[in-house]
Amino acid sequence: MNPIKKNFPVTTPVVSSERRSDLRLFEKQAGIRFRRLDLLNLAFTHRSYANEYSQKIDNNERLEFLGDSVLGMVTADYLINLLPDKLEGYLAKVKSFVVSEDSLDFLAKTIGVDKYLLIGKGEENSGGRTKKAILADCMEAIIGAYYLDTGYREVSKFVLGLLVPEINKVLEDRHKKDYKT
Repeated sequence: MNPIKKNFPVTTPVVSSERRSDLRLFEKQAGIRFRRLDLLNLAFTHRSYANEYSQKIDNNERLEFLGDSVLGMVTADYLINLLPDKLEGYLAKVKSFVVSEDSLDFLAKTIGVDKYLLIGKGEENSGGRTKKAILADCMEAIIGAYYLDTGYREVSKFVLGLLVPEINKVLEDRHKKDYKT
């Protein structure tokens, strides 16, 4: 067992039977299955929600930190094997498009992340469910949680299932570019 898995102490919001049903529905939409629904629930827990919760609970920021690295590793591993003749600069450019906030926001909306977010009232009222940064961060948190729950092999399948079409768009020059590109 990976030591980080047992040394990841968290206090998550209670997973009610209604929330459990919602999380299982999300899993079905995303094509994944968690053993620990509390980790998935934590991945959806924005700081604004944790701050307003009646008891002390954690938020998804540590999972986001981990998920960002897992996402980068899975993407880099895939690209280096897919494009063995390409230089590091080219691979980095492709990776930067694929793991960008815009790309993660799109993927989050594709699998319905916005419907399951736990956000505070103020964030809800200011359109937090549709904010790119919140959705992209939540995607990274889900990836981090899934890594902790299932390990590298399963999280890699999940990530690549979402990213390979985006990678192909970049390789075929059909992706959204920013004005600096």
